[in-house]
Amino acid sequence: MKLIKNNTIKTAGLAVLLAFALPSCSDFLNRPTVDSYNVDNFYQNADQCYQAVNTIYNSPWYDFQRFFIQAGECMAGNIYYGGTNLYQNFAVTNSDGTLGLASASLWSVNAFCNGVIENINLKSSASVSQEVKNTVKGEALVWKAMAYFYLVRSFGAVPIIHNNSEVIASGNYNSVYKATIPNVYDYIIMTLNQAIEWLPEKNLPGRLDRYCAYALLSKVYLVKSGYGLNGTRNQDDLNNAAKYAKIVIDQSGRHLLPNYSDLFRISNNINEECMISWRWAISNIWTSQNSLQSDLAIEGFSGLNDSWGTWIGPTVDLQDAFGENALSTTRNNRDTRRKATMMMYGDHYDYFWRDKGGFDWWNYISSFNTAAEGPSASYKICGTGANCVKYLVGDAADSKGEGGGVIGSMLYDNATPLLRLAEVYLIYAEAVIGNAGSTTDQSALAAYNAVMLRAIPGETPRTSITWEDVWKERRLELSCEGDSWYDYVRRSYYDKDGAINELKNQRRSTYNAYGMISLYRSGSLDPTYAYYDKTPTIPNPAAMYDDKLKSFVFPFPDTDVSANPHLLEDPVNQDISQYKYQ
Repeated sequence: MKLIKNNTIKTAGLAVLLAFALPSCSDFLNRPTVDSYNVDNFYQNADQCYQAVNTIYNSPWYDFQRFFIQAGECMAGNIYYGGTNLYQNFAVTNSDGTLGLASASLWSVNAFCNGVIENINLKSSASVSQEVKNTVKGEALVWKAMAYFYLVRSFGAVPIIHNNSEVIASGNYNSVYKATIPNVYDYIIMTLNQAIEWLPEKNLPGRLDRYCAYALLSKVYLVKSGYGLNGTRNQDDLNNAAKYAKIVIDQSGRHLLPNYSDLFRISNNINEECMISWRWAISNIWTSQNSLQSDLAIEGFSGLNDSWGTWIGPTVDLQDAFGENALSTTRNNRDTRRKATMMMYGDHYDYFWRDKGGFDWWNYISSFNTAAEGPSASYKICGTGANCVKYLVGDAADSKGEGGGVIGSMLYDNATPLLRLAEVYLIYAEAVIGNAGSTTDQSALAAYNAVMLRAIPGETPRTSITWEDVWKERRLELSCEGDSWYDYVRRSYYDKDGAINELKNQRRSTYNAYGMISLYRSGSLDPTYAYYDKTPTIPNPAAMYDDKLKSFVFPFPDTDVSANPHLLEDPVNQDISQYKYQ
C-alpha cells in the first residue's frame, strides 16, 4: 500500500497542506493560495473549513479515473478497449501501471480525509461553530468510506489506516496487517454512521449531505449481504439496505431528472439526482480536472489533439442488452438510455458540436474513410460499431454553451456521478426482493418502475419483478459509469459460478469493421464482410477469483508489496470498536 511507505506516508500526513496548491476555480471549489496558507493559522472561519474539504471532491481521485473505466466497465463486458487490454482479458498483473496509480489514489483519498478530520479537531478556531466543524468532518468521512468501498471491492482484505499521523508516529508504516473483508465492511459502516450523525439534512449546493451518506450506506449493505454465503444473502443486511434506501427515497426530497442524458452534461454538474459525484475544475494545477473525454472520445472530437478513443466503444454484448444491432442501419431507440450511452449509425447529437450544427456519428466516421473501397483500405471505426457518450463534453463551444470552463488538452470540468438516486431506487427494489427471487411489493415496484419508465416512456409498468429484472435494469441504467464490475464482485461473494458463467458468455469481441462500413454505405448487409468475430477469445474471469477471500480481487501492486510484505499474508481479524471518530 503506497501510503505505508516512509517517504510517501509523511507526504500523506501533509496531504491537506499540499491540497491547497489549487487556485480558486469556482465558489464550490474555492481554495486558498499556497503563499497565504499556513496550517496553524488556517481553519479560522467557516469558509476556510469548507475549503479544507473541497479538494477531496477531485484531486486525490485523479489517478483513479482510468482504472475506473477499465476495471469498472471493460471487465464487466460493457466497454471494448482493444483486443489486448489486460482488464478486458482478466490478465491484470501486479506490475500494471494503471493498477498502481489506482491504489495510490485511493490511499491518498484516505490520507486527505484523515488529515481534514485531524486538522479540524486540532487547528480550527473556537469561533467556528460545531455545526460547521461536524459538517466538514462528515463530508470527509463519506469520501473516506467511498475510498474504502473501492478498496475492499478491488483488493479484498486491506489494511485499515484510521489516522495517518498515528501510523507515522508509531513507526510501523511498513508492517500494517490487512483486516478481513467483513472487518473492512464494518469499518465502512461505522464511518458512514458517524458521517450521518455529523452531516446536516441539507448542505450547501453540490456538497454531500446526510442523505448522500444514507445512500452509500444502503449500497454497502446490499453489497455486503452476500459475502461468504452460498446462493443466498444475509437477511439483516438486505433489510438494512432497504431501510436506508427508503429513507433517501421518502425523506431526501430528491427526484429523478426527467431526461436521462441531462445527467452527464456540465449544465447539470449539480443536480438533485446525483447523490455523490467527483466535482472537477479546470485550473493550472494538474489533477483538479476531468480527463475521461480524452480516453473515450473519437479522435478529433474535442477540437484538440487529446482524444484517442476512436477504437474504444460499448461492447456488442451491451448493445445486445439494449436490443441494438450494429449490423443494421436502423436504430430502435426504444430505450432512451442507449443513445445517451453509445453513439451508433444514425445518431445525431445537438449538444455536441453545437457550433457546427451538431454531431452525426456516421458522417464523422465516414469522413475518415473517403478512400476506403476494399477490405484492406484504412479506416477509423470501432470494431463494435459504437463509441462512448457518457463523460463526453464535446468541443470548446459545447463547454461554453453548458456553462463550463475553457477546455484544454485533457482539461474538462464535467462532474462524474458515482452514486445516483436511480441506483438507490434499484437498491431498494433488489433488497426487497432479497432471497425470495421476486416481489409484488408496491413500494419496490414503484421504485423499479420509476427508473424503467423514465428510460422507456409509454412502457407498461411492471406488476411483479424478479431479481433478474433488477440485475438487467442496473446494467442498462448504470453501464459505462465505472461501477459495473463491482456488481460481479458482489455476486461472486455468494454466486461465484453465476458471475463467472455470465461473464464468459458475453459477446466481448468485434465485428468485421470493413463489413460495417460497407453496410452503412450501401444500406444492405453483405454477410461476406459483415459478421461478428467467428472465433472470439473466451474470457477467463475465474483467474480473478480468490478462493480464500471468496471474491474477485486484483493483485496488490508490486510497489505496494515491496513497501509492506504483509499485504501478501492472510488478513488478521480486528476489533473495529477500537476505532473512534472525534
